[in-house]
Amino acid sequence: MPGVFDRLAGQSDVVAELTAAASAARARVPGQGWDESDARMVHAWLFTGPPGSGRSVAATCFAAALQCEHPEIVGCGECRSCHTVLAGTHADVHLLAPQGVNILLKDVKETIHRAASRPSTGRWQIVVVEEADRLTEQSGNALLKVVEEPPSRTVFLLCSPTTDPMDIMVTLRSRSRNVALRQPDAAAVESALLAGGGIDPERARWAAAVSSGHIGRARWLATDEATRERRDVVLELPMVMHNPGRAFPLADRLVSAAEQEALARNTRNDEREVEELRTAMGVGGTGKGAVAAGRGAAGAVKELEKAQKSRRTRSTRDSLDLALVDLAGFYRDALMAGLGVADVAPVHPDKAEESARLGGHYPPASVLGAIEAIQECRAAIEVNVKPKFAVSAMVGAIREALG
Repeated sequence: MPGVFDRLAGQSDVVAELTAAASAARARVPGQGWDESDARMVHAWLFTGPPGSGRSVAATCFAAALQCEHPEIVGCGECRSCHTVLAGTHADVHLLAPQGVNILLKDVKETIHRAASRPSTGRWQIVVVEEADRLTEQSGNALLKVVEEPPSRTVFLLCSPTTDPMDIMVTLRSRSRNVALRQPDAAAVESALLAGGGIDPERARWAAAVSSGHIGRARWLATDEATRERRDVVLELPMVMHNPGRAFPLADRLVSAAEQEALARNTRNDEREVEELRTAMGVGGTGKGAVAAGRGAAGAVKELEKAQKSRRTRSTRDSLDLALVDLAGFYRDALMAGLGVADVAPVHPDKAEESARLGGHYPPASVLGAIEAIQECRAAIEVNVKPKFAVSAMVGAIREALG
């Protein structure tokens, strides 16, 4: 019988730790305080690891194991609780994620209010905080307050790509147990892709090899033609960098593709949210309150659309950042080839000939300068420089570095 933790690729140590903790949680007397009598189970967890390592997946699987109804198997993957947690519909598992660039105070307060009540169907109230590094100072302090004095049956699962104090409040980090996920190797990623079925084995092997251990990225590459096309555009850029008439238009295509990807991935969800809001506020009804409901809904929809626009901005940045990581990986392969380092696995093995040719043409210092220009572009986009301007500046800086 497949369990919930089978979804974690190449994380056997993490699976063992979380399974032991979920087992200990079953033995805890309902309603007792957090006296830490069994050190395997604590009330706050911080899942960290490189992008694509499966932080959110690990947190969700752990939530399912904590709510699992099977009398013997922890996280059976078959019971109603496991199914609803994994589907995101369990009444006692709450997701707190950025609706735009950051996680705002109002969202934290709303989630904390729901999680403070007694569980309605499960053993625990569980709050999963995705991208906890995007908590603002205000929202982070609000979450810290409840983590310091937690309700007796509430568990907090925070996910972040780093434990750096600059990204996660030191006090919040110190009150959480850290679960560090490592970057899975290509074999583990390939197995994860094939486990779900429906993916050609050859394509799964290729996607695993070129995704740098990013499971989500590998899945997109294996299943989405548009994602594969965008990668081709990214990896064509170094080969035309000497020609400004081709490099700058290609860079513009890169930004446009990221924007279109964000729009495509959010449109359906945006439309559903607007429709649900209008229904909840009674739009389309008849009777004495129908006109007032319509006026109130108009303002609420406007606020929702503002939040959705912010979310699309974040999605565009995330998509573009993955493209820039791919680009930096190409130059990294070129640098290794130029230095004659043969025992380091390439980021893009299917482009090894092209990266070796580039590495043989430019001195290592120049290639390193190109990598630094890409990292500066990523940092600029993160502090709200418009992507088109940041990427154009990056192309100029790479051309200058390569001379």
